[in-house]
Order: sequence, then C-alpha cells, then structure tokens
Amino acid sequence: MEEVKRLIENNKTWSERIRREQPDFFPTLEKQQAPTFLWIGCSDSRVPANEVVGVMPGEVFVHRNVANVVVHSDLNCLSVLQFAVEVLKVRHITVTGHYGCGGVKAALQNKQFGMIDNWLRHIKDVYSLNKGEIDALPTETERVDRLCELNVIQQVQNVCCTSIVQNAWHRGQFLAVHGWVYGLKDGLIKDLEVTKTSSEQLDAPYVYVKS
Repeated sequence: MEEVKRLIENNKTWSERIRREQPDFFPTLEKQQAPTFLWIGCSDSRVPANEVVGVMPGEVFVHRNVANVVVHSDLNCLSVLQFAVEVLKVRHITVTGHYGCGGVKAALQNKQFGMIDNWLRHIKDVYSLNKGEIDALPTETERVDRLCELNVIQQVQNVCCTSIVQNAWHRGQFLAVHGWVYGLKDGLIKDLEVTKTSSEQLDAPYVYVKS
C-alpha cells in the first residue's frame, strides 16, 4: 500500500504548490472547462498528454486507448469526440502515437495475446495495407516505428471520416485534425504533416453530403 500512499502524498504536495504559486488556479478551473485541444493518445503510462506538451490541467481534453486507435464502432471514443467537438468546441484534435508502441509491436506478430487481439486487428489492417513498405525495412525497431507512423496517419483519416467532424466542418466550425508521434528516447513530438481541416481533403466515398 506504500505505492498508493505515495501518490496521495504527491497529490497533496502538488496541490499546495499550485495554490501557493497560482491562488486563482483551482477556483477558475472549477468554474469551467474550455480546452482548445482534444488529445487522442495511447494508454502507455510514459506518454502523459499534459506533461508532454507542457500545459496545465484544463487545457487538453484527453481520450486514451491501446495504440491510439479510432474505430467507427467504438462508442467510448466517439462520445469523447462528440463532446469535445460539439460541447467544448475544441479547435484542434491530435492523434498522438509514440515510437516503440507495445500494441503496434504486438500487431506485427502472429502470436495470440488474448482479448486484445481483437483490438489489435485494426492495426494489423494498417500493416496489411502497407506490408511491402514495412517488411522492406531492415530492423524490427524500424518496422515498428514506421507502423506507428502509418497507424497514426490512418487514425487521423478515421477521425475525419466521422459524421461528428464532418458536421462541424459543414457548420463552418474551425477544426484541424493532426497526426503526431512522440519519441520516448528524446521526449520530442514529430508532426507527420497530415493535418486536415475540411472534408475536401478526404477520399470521396467517405465524404458526407451536407443535409
């Protein structure tokens, strides 16, 4: 139980420091939530959203799952997305993967890991579509890292193909969807430069006509 006690003590220390340095912080935070960003990231404990981009609580709305996957049948993710876009009016959505992702590495293998295999199937689909490029890379590390990038690119596409995001664009709401990969080795974010800001940037079969 010492591990749990340590977290409670850390929280107390953090709270006291914030109240001392910024007396209005908690009263202001309590009254409203107005983040500019929705972060869709991996559940990996080494990639905490706020710390990675250097912002305080209240500035980033966060959804995390294994390997930062966005699936059109995942009601959890879609609920977060809708709340962020339609209620909080975020201006930016970042799909943020990370190099060396365990979920992505597992998707490159033919082993069974349990129930998560069904989730990793989505990443296996990305691998299947890009198998020639990935298999041509000389090392496992390079193959995993490239699939991390390709997975992020696919998930950006998946975010943009939702009716939630396209309806926001139809309303004239500014919304940019970005693809990033975080480096565990150096703590730096790489922008994959796949940002989308309108349905005109999508393939025709995925575009919803404005009703």
